[in-house]
Amino acid sequence: MRYKLWLVLFLLSATQVEAGLRQYSATLDQSTWALKQNSPLLCELSHPIPHFGEAFFRSMAGKELNMQFELNMLRLPDHYALAEVLSVPPVWRPGEQAKAISSMKMLKQFDGDLGKAESWIMLTELEQGYSPTFYFSDWYSPYDRVSVSLNPVHFIEAMDQFSQCVSALLPYTFDDIAFTVLTYESGGDELTKASKKRLEQIAQYLKYDQSIESIDIQAYSDSFGGRWMNEQLSIKRAEAIKTKLVSFGLEETRIRTEGLGEKRHVASNESSLGRAKNRRVVIQMEKP
Repeated sequence: MRYKLWLVLFLLSATQVEAGLRQYSATLDQSTWALKQNSPLLCELSHPIPHFGEAFFRSMAGKELNMQFELNMLRLPDHYALAEVLSVPPVWRPGEQAKAISSMKMLKQFDGDLGKAESWIMLTELEQGYSPTFYFSDWYSPYDRVSVSLNPVHFIEAMDQFSQCVSALLPYTFDDIAFTVLTYESGGDELTKASKKRLEQIAQYLKYDQSIESIDIQAYSDSFGGRWMNEQLSIKRAEAIKTKLVSFGLEETRIRTEGLGEKRHVASNESSLGRAKNRRVVIQMEKP
């Protein structure tokens, strides 16, 4: 009799412990993966988690390949905590142990995120059918733990699209082109080969980002020739660059030009190298 009573109490206790783990994951029918952002500036792969939030993998334009994971939560953390991140094997691999990936910091009123290395591991695990899963104590209930899983169903096709997007990202950002100095061949408004390439980069970027608030164009000359002629030449250079930027899709009202001629030399005019540095146009772009 005592044994039966003990067994009943044990089973009730086990049921309560299991009930204390709240699990969030898309079912087989609910599991979707979608490419929400697909441009040379940003690639974003999303996975909704019913009743919990949404998971995102992101990669942005830049000199180096980058990757970030973000776990967007409907109820943000109420205090600092750590979430253990494990790669849980599928049911068709019985007996296989979960693999530890990382610990994710949970900051008060912030979504959780992971860096490049952990994000790539999670993507690789998903490709193999594993479920990256987050375990943490519920900050709103002292009795519950929470598990949040990414479902690998329907992942592969979306991952292929995401990989193609990442491979086409621009190798530079807005910060790389926000301050640009273009230089000219002697005696006219013909840009140097390097400056033409730089202007092409700006054009490529502006195809996908029209949020530029204002652009200042200041043009300068070397000191060879008359001052008035050099000032007119610098005005011509500034206006030519403005025309180019407008052709890239920017509104003309956002662009301000100024031709300053021989003013503000950055190098000596006694050498051809110094004069080449002085024949320049400075472009400064700003976002809201």
